[in-house]
Order: sequence, then C-alpha cells, then structure tokens
Amino acid sequence: SLFSVVKNQLSIVPVGVKESHQTTIFRIIAAILHLGNLEIQGERDGEACSVSSEDEHLNNFCGLLGVEHSQMQHWLCHRK
Repeated sequence: SLFSVVKNQLSIVPVGVKESHQTTIFRIIAAILHLGNLEIQGERDGEACSVSSEDEHLNNFCGLLGVEHSQMQHWLCHRK
C-alpha cells in the first residue's frame, strides 16, 4: 500500500525518521485531514457560524491532538 511505502521511505537514511516521530507525523496529518472535513454552518447571513458537537471529524480531530472539544468548537468560529 502507499502508506507502507511512505512509512518505509521515512525510515531510510538520510531522512531516518524514528518510528515514534512517524506516529506523531501521521497523527498530525490525520487531524488536518479531519479538520478539512468539518461541516461549519453559516448563521445570520454569514455573520456567524457554528460547528455541531456531533460532528465526527471534530471529535476525531480533538482526539488525535488531545484538544478540548468545547474549546476547539468555540475557536473555529470566533476570532477573539
């Protein structure tokens, strides 16, 4: 599989990425992919937004990065 090829290539010198670092890299990439799949709902003619607390991608993102769910839900829709 493509995943196996990438994982093997990361282990080859001169890159030589340790397996523990590979796991972290893959976790971050997976979280970013989930973040890109979030469904952000526009409200009040586009002046506000919300993210459902039931969104599986939000749940996966928070779980992968150890981010508090309610805080991430808030900061995705608020600048301050």
